Amino acid sequence: MSTADRTGPTPAAVDPDRMDPAVWRTAFTVIVGALAVVFDTTIVSVALDSLAKELDAPLSTIQWVSTGYLLALFVTIPLAGWAQSRLGGRRLWIASLGVFLLGSMLSALAWNATSLIAFRVVQGMAGGIMMPLTATLIIQAAKGRNIGKVMAVITVPTALGPILGPVLGGLILHLADWRWLFFVNLPFCVVGGLLAWRNLPRDRPATGAPRVRLDVVGLLLLSPGVAATLYGLSRVEGSAGFTGADVLIPVIGGLALVCGFVAWALPRAGALVNLRLFRHRAVASSSALVFLAGISLYGAMMLLPLYFQQVRGEDALGAGLLLIPQGVGALVARGAAGTYTDRFGPRRVAFTAFAFVTAATVPFAFVTADTDEVLLMGALFVRGIGLGAAMIAPFGAAYMGLRHEEIPDAGIITRVAQQIGGSVGIAVLAVVFQHSAGDAHTPADLADGFDGAFWWSVAFTAVAVPLCLFLPGRPRPPVPADHAGEGAAAEVQEQSGRTSPGA
Repeated sequence: MSTADRTGPTPAAVDPDRMDPAVWRTAFTVIVGALAVVFDTTIVSVALDSLAKELDAPLSTIQWVSTGYLLALFVTIPLAGWAQSRLGGRRLWIASLGVFLLGSMLSALAWNATSLIAFRVVQGMAGGIMMPLTATLIIQAAKGRNIGKVMAVITVPTALGPILGPVLGGLILHLADWRWLFFVNLPFCVVGGLLAWRNLPRDRPATGAPRVRLDVVGLLLLSPGVAATLYGLSRVEGSAGFTGADVLIPVIGGLALVCGFVAWALPRAGALVNLRLFRHRAVASSSALVFLAGISLYGAMMLLPLYFQQVRGEDALGAGLLLIPQGVGALVARGAAGTYTDRFGPRRVAFTAFAFVTAATVPFAFVTADTDEVLLMGALFVRGIGLGAAMIAPFGAAYMGLRHEEIPDAGIITRVAQQIGGSVGIAVLAVVFQHSAGDAHTPADLADGFDGAFWWSVAFTAVAVPLCLFLPGRPRPPVPADHAGEGAAAEVQEQSGRTSPGA
């Protein structure tokens, strides 16, 4: 009788796809804290008009409550990898949660618009560390296994934010003072911090290990470059399209700094972000798809509430409620998308997902003031299913075949690509809508303007469909133990798409 017969089947033989309970604990712990960042963004986005009235400030000033937060967030995102290497994931997560808690409390106690904007910057700086660190901690805990299922867990905050954020913000403004928009973050921060102290592994850098030096030149190039680019894109809606000086100057300057960072980082192993990861086909293709997914998600999320408010006469809360089917669809798709990504590979799942999003956006390119609401809710639900899977498959592909220490850089790259894509989508679709709508004032004329903008959204999403073919395909089956080393190397080669010198 063999050893396996005497001792019974190994856990892997029982269920090779079973996730380690420690991964679930890490995921739950991190998601509790991450919900504070996600809800804070979506809650405040529906409250700018109310904040302008309460703080007696023009809307142009109050816009910086959101803009300042987002710019601060992108200044610190590139620092996440270096900070984790110096502090360890557990200490960095708890410290970031503490800073976000402080920023939330100060925002709730703000006495005027200027102080609120300053305290929102504090929140954004902490949120910029937490956004990529959320995926990094969970992916590292999973040790590269069951990437699809892991990504389905990681995207929970992204799926819940569009569903609950606008509704929660509307309810808070209806029932309580605006300060509760920020007090609501405190339970997530406190509970998330306590769970992190208890559940996250103590991964402090080893004693005597060489200290990782901060790439100061890279930081001075990349962080302000990304922030300036995003700021310029955010000014498109309120200017003469892309030709205004307040758009061109920051965008051109920001892109010049980003290009400078690329030239600085490529030949250096210790750069702020390891751009050599683009040698992996999976990282390169998934970054392009995540960029296009950001356009599809954020660009359309700008158009959809505007359509319901300007054409159909809904208020902010009503528009938020009408968008719930899309969020529900994204939640429904998570489990199946994660399972199928692990089983069939991200290529098939992403291809199907982007095709779903494209098809489900087409009905909005024909909307009128009287389009059947049930039809639109059904289209939003299907669109949500596609978006849920479209976020899981490309994001998961970016981590396939990477070493443990490469995961933080992949998280930063994909996060920046998604957010820049979102800003590009909002800017382009805002310009298209302005030109399509022209001087229209009646709901019927405005609907024509939305038709043109939604067609552009359809086109952006359709471009992503053929790009999905560059993602990794079906994962290799498990190999016998005596060939495990060879199988692992082959799987890394297949999943990453890295070209060998002799290829």
